[in-house]
Amino acid sequence: MAEGELRGKAALVTGGARRIGREIALALAAAGADVAITYLDSEPEARQTCEDIRRQGVRALALACDVRQEKSVRNLVRKVTQEFGGLDVLVNNAAIYETVEFEKITARQWDEMFAVNARGPFLVSQAALKPLRQRQGRIIHLGSLGGLRPWATHAHYCASKAALTMLTQVMAKALAPEIAVNCVAPGMIDLKDGRDAALLRKIAGKTPMRRNGSAEEVVRGVLFFATAPRFITGQVLAVDGGLGLE
Repeated sequence: MAEGELRGKAALVTGGARRIGREIALALAAAGADVAITYLDSEPEARQTCEDIRRQGVRALALACDVRQEKSVRNLVRKVTQEFGGLDVLVNNAAIYETVEFEKITARQWDEMFAVNARGPFLVSQAALKPLRQRQGRIIHLGSLGGLRPWATHAHYCASKAALTMLTQVMAKALAPEIAVNCVAPGMIDLKDGRDAALLRKIAGKTPMRRNGSAEEVVRGVLFFATAPRFITGQVLAVDGGLGLE
């Protein structure tokens, strides 16, 4: 991607304070975009990420937002558009993940997973429609290989991400031609955060590329959709080293 390709654009990344969300926000800033991020329980990290975004010579905004709540989401979009004057790129990254055996998943866990992973992207996207339409914008969902393949100990997670995959396709049809909607679906990504090393080795051994992915590789997928021809819409890009082929 050419340097400054997003110069003058405004981007919003939900859950952008930490982990992959932070890396996406920094990459969008490096490409020239003003970047707003949301956080729920990570205010110190959000402040640090904002400082790092500003070092790229662009504007940054960190806003507390509960993507499960309509009022919180509407306030978020209003503040972002007031600060930046509009919105060009929405990255629905905020999500939760957990491993639970099927028979032990509670109704509360099921509902919470869907509230964050499916309801959240729906609410944020819906609230952002007007400014995105005004600028012929783009929506990028962060899905998962788990939304494309069944994982036995992640029924609620897989189901929520499968819903997001379908939401991507429905939105692409419903919001065209003004807004392009796509999805990046990571496989096993090693964030160097102390995750179970034995599990990482096991998954890497099953992956055709014989390794796990990196945050940077997920980010590159997001940047592709943020700058690709708008004729590309309704697509799900698996960033999984071929793991989904197994």
